Amino acid sequence: MAGNSKAKLGIGVIGCGNISMTYLRNAALFSGVELRACADISADAAVLRAREYGIRALSVDQLLADSEVDLVLNLTVPAVHFDVTKSALSAGKHVFTEKPLATSAADGRVLVAEARRRGLRLGSAPDTFLGAAGRRARRLMEEGAIGRPVSGTAFMMGRGMEHWHPNPQFYYQPGGGPVFDMGPYYLTMMVNLLGPVVRVMAMATKGQEERVITADGPFKNTSFKVGTPTNILSLLEFQSGATVNFGASWDVFRHSNHPIELHGTEGSLRLPDPDTFGGTVSLSERGADWYDFESEGELYGAKNWPFAAPDRANYRMLGVADLARGLQEDRPPRASGDLALHVLEVMEAILQSGESRQSIGIGGEFTPPPRLDEDEARSLLA
Repeated sequence: MAGNSKAKLGIGVIGCGNISMTYLRNAALFSGVELRACADISADAAVLRAREYGIRALSVDQLLADSEVDLVLNLTVPAVHFDVTKSALSAGKHVFTEKPLATSAADGRVLVAEARRRGLRLGSAPDTFLGAAGRRARRLMEEGAIGRPVSGTAFMMGRGMEHWHPNPQFYYQPGGGPVFDMGPYYLTMMVNLLGPVVRVMAMATKGQEERVITADGPFKNTSFKVGTPTNILSLLEFQSGATVNFGASWDVFRHSNHPIELHGTEGSLRLPDPDTFGGTVSLSERGADWYDFESEGELYGAKNWPFAAPDRANYRMLGVADLARGLQEDRPPRASGDLALHVLEVMEAILQSGESRQSIGIGGEFTPPPRLDEDEARSLLA
C-alpha cells in the first residue's frame, strides 16, 4: 500500500460473534479499508456474516492464506487472541485485535516482537480514545487547561454480566474480570492523557465465590465458580508524577462516581465513559463552574449505536482506518500494539499487586501516540 493513496487495506475478520456486527457495519464509513472475507470456528456464523455484508466466508486457514487479505481483524474471545494474532503474523498479515492484546504480558511482548521482526503493523482495541471526547480531552490537556496533572479518579463499577449475558462464565475466569474486560478502556484513555504508568499498588477481592445466571438462556438459574477478582482498587503512579485511583468492580449495584476525573494545578477535567467515542467533556478552571464540551456535533461523536435506537457513539474500526493510513505514511498506528502492551502490563501488575499486596513497577519505555487532529480524523472518512 505504501505510496498508493488510493489503495485499500483488505480486511479479513476472524471471529463472527456479536462484536463483529459493529466493525463490519462501520467499515463502510472509512476510505482506506475494504472487507474481503470472514471466518469463525462456527462455519454457520461465518456464512451468516458473509451474506449480511457481501463478503466471502472462509475457514480460518483459508483466510490466513488468502492473498486478498492484508490485515486480520481478530474479534475472537480473549483466550485465543494470542494464538490467532500469532498465526496471522506468521502468515504475513497485519493484525488489529480486540482487547486485550493477550491474556498475559509475556504473550503480549511476544506478539509485539513478532510484528516488529516481520515488519508488520500490530494494532489493538480500544480505539475509543480517538473519538470526539478523547480528542477534546487530549487537546485540553495539551493546551494546559488543568495545568500540571496532580491526581485523579477513575471508576468502572457495575453488577457484572450474568443478569444479561446467557453464557457469562468466561468473564469471571483468568484473563477476564473487570480489570481485563473493561480496564483497557479506562487505562488507555488515561495513558493517552497522562502518559505511561510507572508503578501500581492494588487490593483485590471477590464479592462472591459463585454467581447465579439470571439471564434467559440454557444456563438460566445455574451457578458457576468465580476464578478471578471482581472488586479491585488500585493506585496508579504516572511518569508525569500524577497519581490516579482506579477502581474496577462487578460487585456494585449502584454508584455516583464519575468515570474519569483529572485534577491539576489550574483546574479539573471530567470525562465520560471511555467505552464510548462520544459524551460530554467538562472543564472547571480554578474552581469555576463546569463548562461542558458536547461531542454530539463533533466528528465520531454523534450517537449511532444501537442502530434501531442510538444512545451512544460507536465508531469501532476507526483504529483500523488509522492503521491503514499509517501504512501509507510509514508511521505506527495510534491504537498500536505498543500501547496495548503497556496497558496489558499495567493490568497484569494491578492483579499481581492485589494478590501480593506489594507495589509493582512497570518497566520498559513507552511514548503515547500523537494526537489525532481534526483534519486527519476527517480525512479517514469515505
